[in-house]
Amino acid sequence: MPLTTLPFKRSLIAAAVSLLALSSHAQEAAAPIESIQVSGSWLGSGLQNSVKNFAGARTVMKKEDIDNTGAADIGDVMRRIPGVQATDNSGTAGSAVSLNIGVRGLTGRYSPRSTVLLDGIPLAVAPYGQPQLSFAPVSLNNIESIDVVRGGGAVRYGPQNVGGIINFRSRSIPDTAGVSGDASFRYNDFGQGGQNRQYSAFVGTQQESGLGVAVLYSGMAGSEWRAGSDEKVNDLALKFRYQLTPHSEVNAKLSYYEVNSRTPGGLTVAQYNADPFQNTRPTDFWSGDRRSADVGYLNTLSATQELEVKAYYSDSFRQSSLINAAKTQLTWQPRNYEVLGIEPRYTQRFAGGGMTHDVTVGYRYLRERGDDNNYIQTVSTGAKGAISTFVNSTDAHAVYIDDRIAVGAWRITPGVRYEHIKSERNDLSAKSTFETENSKALPSLNVAYLVNRALTVFANYTTSFGPVQNTQLNSQTPTNPLVPELAKTAELGARWKSGAVNAEVTAFKLKFDNQILQVPGTTPPVFRNLGATSHDGIETAADYSFDDAGALAGLNVYANYTYTRAIQDSGSTAGMEVPFYSRNTDTLGARYRVGAWTANLSTTHQSKQYSDAANTVAEAANGSNGVVPGFRLWNAQLSWKLPGKPGYEVMAGVNNIADKRYYTRNVDGNAGRMVGAPRMAYVQLRATF
Repeated sequence: MPLTTLPFKRSLIAAAVSLLALSSHAQEAAAPIESIQVSGSWLGSGLQNSVKNFAGARTVMKKEDIDNTGAADIGDVMRRIPGVQATDNSGTAGSAVSLNIGVRGLTGRYSPRSTVLLDGIPLAVAPYGQPQLSFAPVSLNNIESIDVVRGGGAVRYGPQNVGGIINFRSRSIPDTAGVSGDASFRYNDFGQGGQNRQYSAFVGTQQESGLGVAVLYSGMAGSEWRAGSDEKVNDLALKFRYQLTPHSEVNAKLSYYEVNSRTPGGLTVAQYNADPFQNTRPTDFWSGDRRSADVGYLNTLSATQELEVKAYYSDSFRQSSLINAAKTQLTWQPRNYEVLGIEPRYTQRFAGGGMTHDVTVGYRYLRERGDDNNYIQTVSTGAKGAISTFVNSTDAHAVYIDDRIAVGAWRITPGVRYEHIKSERNDLSAKSTFETENSKALPSLNVAYLVNRALTVFANYTTSFGPVQNTQLNSQTPTNPLVPELAKTAELGARWKSGAVNAEVTAFKLKFDNQILQVPGTTPPVFRNLGATSHDGIETAADYSFDDAGALAGLNVYANYTYTRAIQDSGSTAGMEVPFYSRNTDTLGARYRVGAWTANLSTTHQSKQYSDAANTVAEAANGSNGVVPGFRLWNAQLSWKLPGKPGYEVMAGVNNIADKRYYTRNVDGNAGRMVGAPRMAYVQLRATF
């Protein structure tokens, strides 16, 4: 049902009125103006750290929340967040190589529509030229929190922020003196397929001299639920922080990530029915490594001033080897990337006319260099064909300014970001060059009203865009001048946060125009600005903890539900649904704590999906097309924790308790059905000191 229809408006008004009615029983008090402080927040100054008062749909999951999900990977965690869907319609589905996240009906294959950050720094190997996370150098065990802004934060961060902003925050250096840390071991056993082992270690210290240091490690070895799905991951980081003065610090991080994963690929219907866990492509694999460094300077110059400067560099390599359907040729695709970025940002507070202004001005420069290569190897002889090589370069400049205005209980933030991008792609074999240069101004307006200390009502309007990518530049001609994609998003919602109750409801409408799509049937592929889609829906979430003095002390219940309607607006399939998203998703759960014991029971659900733009219902014999049925999964977990230092925790659980058989579809060259994870039992041990 479109956002503009009367029934939807009535339901939205009713939800807002209900939340406003709750406020009449709460203490009326406008939230005070937050003070500027050294925060290291990825959203900038400490003035916007509060999720409670944020003028948009935003969810933060902390480490304890993540651990309580029993998740084995990031995709499992993201399914718990309203409006977010983890999809597996890629050749690396089920592996640790890639990240497949879709927000509000946008494509989730390799997460190309969201700005994904690690400690506020772009995670993609080439944020402008190749934003797809077919190689995602991030591990769940090294993450302290996951911050998802689904709208309302587009001004400062980009470029690919149509599907919001996702920031993974790595574990923090301790603030107290002495050495502290923890180590964990987890064993996962799949009812079908294999087993794997996950390791993590963290140790950190804060010295009286002002120097803080931490070492983070996360590793995995073993296999997933498909035959021949062996994987190995090593993720190591060394973090530094030095307190220059009580109001300023320097921080830095050095990191190394490597992964190697066998990827079984899709199955035909007959193969799936015979054995959904078999591997018909034992030679296929993806691998990659990344070395990166970042340094930051943060200074609260005064009670009304804050300066932050960040610089970062990464050197990434990823490759894949995929066999053809006839099993006669291997296609190799090695790629190299270098990214250098710098971003200074300054916030100034001033007051006048009954208003307080927090004006933030920032600049970001991003330099990308890299090459992508392709060659074919004959299986029978091992002979390698000619290598085709493309050399890519992008220089991007972004300038942004926003002003958070506080007037009584109102928080009004107008802002604009201006992007200027110049990209070039050189075909060394054909000795040809493709170039593009684009500029775009992206305004936004966020408004929040702090009804009382518990209730915030908000609305916002943002513009976002997606730049022309490296592989699309080949299609650039005088008659086909590709321009960046553009999206406009509006939100209206309310958030209630008190001691026992957390609840939120958000209605959204997203209009995504000018999408760059491949022209069907073109070889080599030709891209044009052809696509337009409309996305609207409603996201809800609630969490309630029973009174510690009551009969149900220790019990926490939670739920979320999202309705999304994503429709194609252009071409021969106009009016049909966008492929690979579910209209309805939900999560329900309960957590009960008594003494040192905690029990969790939860369920997640997603409705059916179409796997092509034509919304084909009948399934193809090779499994590459047709409806993907919806499914519901149940998970349970029991943990025992000995508090104190040293402290110990033992956790055991079962995911997909009923061993529900479900699948998605891979639409790559190795297309077909991809079975989902079967029943998995796990045990985890953690020691802290």
